[in-house]
Amino acid sequence: MKKQIWVTQPTLAPLSEVIPYLESIWETGVMTHNGPLMQQLESNLCSYLNVSNMVCVANGTCAMQIAIRALDLTGEIITTPFTFIATANIITWERCRPVFVDINPDTWTIDPHKIEEAITENTSAILPVHVFSAPCDVELIEKIAEKHQLKVVYDAAHAMAVKYKGHSVLSYGDISCVSFHATKLFNTAEGGGCVAKDPDVSERLRRLRFFGFNDNKDIVDDGMNAKMTEVNAALGLANLRHIDETIRVRKYKYNLYLQLLSELPFLTFQKINPESYNYSYMPVLFDSEEILLEVSKSLIEYGIMPRRYFYPSLSSVQLFQPLRSLPIAERVSKCILCLPLYTTLSDEDIEMICELIKKCV
Repeated sequence: MKKQIWVTQPTLAPLSEVIPYLESIWETGVMTHNGPLMQQLESNLCSYLNVSNMVCVANGTCAMQIAIRALDLTGEIITTPFTFIATANIITWERCRPVFVDINPDTWTIDPHKIEEAITENTSAILPVHVFSAPCDVELIEKIAEKHQLKVVYDAAHAMAVKYKGHSVLSYGDISCVSFHATKLFNTAEGGGCVAKDPDVSERLRRLRFFGFNDNKDIVDDGMNAKMTEVNAALGLANLRHIDETIRVRKYKYNLYLQLLSELPFLTFQKINPESYNYSYMPVLFDSEEILLEVSKSLIEYGIMPRRYFYPSLSSVQLFQPLRSLPIAERVSKCILCLPLYTTLSDEDIEMICELIKKCV
């Protein structure tokens, strides 16, 4: 049986570091409901990221949902079609309408120069995505939002530990929403969080994640159940100790891929600032979908499981009417393939993957 190499594997602290946290849960009997480990994780994340608040929740999708609710957004929300389905799903779930604009052909993040022409009297917010952890043009987006009195919610699912001009990229926007899913750089198995500029908004997020209760257990808001459990927080506390080493190792492996693949004429790579990237993924852009499919088929035959992120472009999904032709997003989404990248992936496996790509085309 062939060894299977998945597109990613979770980065996990040694089990011996997780067990003491689990033992404390068994001793206290506190499994959820704003427990002590979750509070400790929020505090540790604030210290690590140098942000003033972190509201931990059950997952990244819940983070975006309560962010939209906390800001009372209605009508149209401008976003990118080059993203995971959850970004647009949660807009429609909250009874708003996603309005897609095209992306930058080099960074693959939302093109801020296309945002203003999409603004109407029904627009309430901009919801950009930091793609594969590469930050959007946060400064220009902020100027546009201020000019038109719009809110900004960042889908920062990929952007844990990313800095922009010396500050955590999560500190931008009215709210930034990050994912702690098992596939992310830092994980709690399932989980996510919100970082809000306004302390009052942060407090509302805390109410919304727990059925609308305030600190006195009075029901004062229209909330939901988006709490992070103590077991998830325990894993996060152990994993957070290793995040800098995780980034270092992933960066090395990312650069090894670049070294081995950079001369191939049918491949290009995301334009990044090495100081504002966390190396969570290894996306490559092929010249055509035909080449991508040929390479993907060849890799799978050898037990290597790449993945197409983010395909198809959401601007072509019938669910999100009316559709608009957004040629850059549609071309990029058809030609992007993420190659395996995780801390325990060996150099030999990376070299094998690159050799297979070279032989295939």
